[in-house]
Amino acid sequence: MGEDPGFARRMWHQLEPVHAPFWYGPEMLKEAADLGFPVHSRWPSYFAWRAAPLGEASAALVSAAFYSFSPRMVAEHIPAAWAVAPARRVLAGRLRAVDRMYRTMLGDRITDPGLAEAARLARAAAEAAGTAGRPLAAANAALPWPDEPHLALWQAIGVLREHRGDGHIAALLTAELDPCEALVSFAAVGAAPQETFASRGWTAEEWAAARDRLAARGLLDAAGAATERGRALREEVERRTDDLAYGPWRALGTERAERLAELVMPLLVAALESGVLPTANTLGIGRIPAPAR
Repeated sequence: MGEDPGFARRMWHQLEPVHAPFWYGPEMLKEAADLGFPVHSRWPSYFAWRAAPLGEASAALVSAAFYSFSPRMVAEHIPAAWAVAPARRVLAGRLRAVDRMYRTMLGDRITDPGLAEAARLARAAAEAAGTAGRPLAAANAALPWPDEPHLALWQAIGVLREHRGDGHIAALLTAELDPCEALVSFAAVGAAPQETFASRGWTAEEWAAARDRLAARGLLDAAGAATERGRALREEVERRTDDLAYGPWRALGTERAERLAELVMPLLVAALESGVLPTANTLGIGRIPAPAR
């Protein structure tokens, strides 16, 4: 594979919609309820599902690893989640939910040989992902691999998405964007409406203070929109994120990576047609992406 870090972003757009329905779907909420979590919103179980690979982590550790969530919001759910269900039960529960989710989306196609091939390719990429300095990627990579191909595929994509996410945090730190500033600057370039970021738990006062800090650096204008410098900084963050996410795809090679993208297309379409993914999000997953070529 020639050097093309942008390929990492294209693969992320192919794979993220295959993984993401778990975080929104009815199967996740049913499993959360069975474990004893409140299901008036997805957040009480979200923090448990995503943090469980770290073990029964503290609020401070989860805040550091998740980065963009208000520490106050994290503390509303962690460590209380571990009193509802210990991490080992949460991990078992999320695989049960993924199993039901994919069986609902795929039906008889769950036994398609192409799914097993996709799982092998995704696992090869995940196992090539360096985890030094990447706590969430490392925690997910250390989990035992499920035998069922559809579960192994979901877990492999999970390693890859957290690998990319950990690298994104490194890029934000390099750009000197703190957790709230990261969201404000992202909204300022039009990536998503400000309202979309309300779920991260920052108050209006904290958001305004972050906006003021960015304006003082010349990154936002008086109306809160990104200046030329602000856009350039966000572009550099995304470029650096792609650079840091490229390793697994360099190791897998273009041909096998493109084969993976081809094999997951039916599942990607089924996920997007399921109706569970929100149309307004910060992930760019509301449409069928172009092939990763």
